[in-house]
Amino acid sequence: MSAPQENPQEITFNAALSRLDATSPDLAAGDHSVRASELIADATRTLRRPTVTASASFITYQKTLGVDLSGARGNAENAATEFLTKLPGQFPSGLQQIVGEVTQRIGAALPGIFGKIPDTFQFQTRDTVFRPTLTAAMPIYTGGAIGAIQDGADAAVGAARAKQAGGRDLSRVNLIRTYFGQQVAVQLTRSTRETLQSFDRHLSDAIKLEQNGFIPRARVLQVQVAHDAAQRAYERARLEEASATDALARLLDHPGDISAVTPLFVRSTPLPPVETFLASVDSTPMVRGSDAAYGIASAGVDLAKSRYRPQAFAFGSYNANRDNALPVDPDWIAGVTLRFTLMSNFDRRKTLEAAQERELAAADTAAQARKDVTGQIVRAWNLVETARRSFLLLDSNLAAAHENLRVQRLSFAAGEAPSSALVDAEAVLATTKTQRIAAAYEYDLALAGLLAASHRVGDFSTFLAQADRRLEEYK
Repeated sequence: MSAPQENPQEITFNAALSRLDATSPDLAAGDHSVRASELIADATRTLRRPTVTASASFITYQKTLGVDLSGARGNAENAATEFLTKLPGQFPSGLQQIVGEVTQRIGAALPGIFGKIPDTFQFQTRDTVFRPTLTAAMPIYTGGAIGAIQDGADAAVGAARAKQAGGRDLSRVNLIRTYFGQQVAVQLTRSTRETLQSFDRHLSDAIKLEQNGFIPRARVLQVQVAHDAAQRAYERARLEEASATDALARLLDHPGDISAVTPLFVRSTPLPPVETFLASVDSTPMVRGSDAAYGIASAGVDLAKSRYRPQAFAFGSYNANRDNALPVDPDWIAGVTLRFTLMSNFDRRKTLEAAQERELAAADTAAQARKDVTGQIVRAWNLVETARRSFLLLDSNLAAAHENLRVQRLSFAAGEAPSSALVDAEAVLATTKTQRIAAAYEYDLALAGLLAASHRVGDFSTFLAQADRRLEEYK
């Protein structure tokens, strides 16, 4: 990996935070997930409304009808015979003989007349019809199923929002780690460069002292070895800085090199009491997510209970082409259906028990989440306080290391101190600087962890502004 550019674009922490919010795919994905959950919850608000559907069918059909005429034919023949038998008596006596002769002839012809009527009559028709219909159905009572579905959808929105909040907190912690990690790399590069420059001067002075006969060659070699080690440390620090710069640029989706200009910081005064941060346990993403999971499980119990209750629906259908309808098709129908499941092939009792077990598991998970978050906050608060004290203790160590190096330089130049003492003094100063850089970085990361655990990572910039120790002030 190449070294950083000579003039990378500078960016403050707050500017980096704004850019992260605008460019992070993870944050955008979280926003989309929440929006999707909200839309699903909104969609369930209309479950109590009627469902209206329109359909159109082209139907080709053939219908064959068969009618049994044997009984009706016999009845008609008997009735005609009885009528003809009684008919002559209804006329005057002078005409009865004539009417009788006529009725006898007609009666003799009746079997032939009725015999021509078949025992059955068949009718067959074929047609094609167009049948457009409007159908509506509306739930009246669902045993609580609709309410359970709506409650579950609302709880799913809460879970999505909790996941979104947790993802946002993690992304900001990652930014803090990467942004101030780049500052650590810059500070270490500066520190190793200053150490190398010091050894350049020491080596030059040692060579001059050797040439003038004040020190032996062995002391020059000792300084040379230390100088080469400082050179390697500086090159290693430059590569680490290049890696940190690349990581920051990638995180912020920046096309070129980018330089963090907000320095590592420490607030010398202690943080507010840990109880201040514990007060926000219920608002943390982990707890909110577990509470939402409990809400989903509780809705599942209500849904399982609804399977034991009756359901009622209103329905209606209208035939929009009554002139071209099948003979058996009604013009319109309307009614109410009441349905109650007497026996199901899926064990409803075990289903309800399983839902209740999931509800209990979700309640236990929510309780454990509160314990875990409380422990995380307490541990993070202690880490911040430890890093703060370590950083402040290193102030006096740094001053002592500078003074020790000054004395050893004078003693070495006067030929009174060996080169090893000078090398040791430089090593002590370099180590102290590195420890201070590490302590400041540890403070910033621990603070970010504490704020993330208590869902207050948005306050990081406030604590940064309140800091009274900035690493750029200590060269």
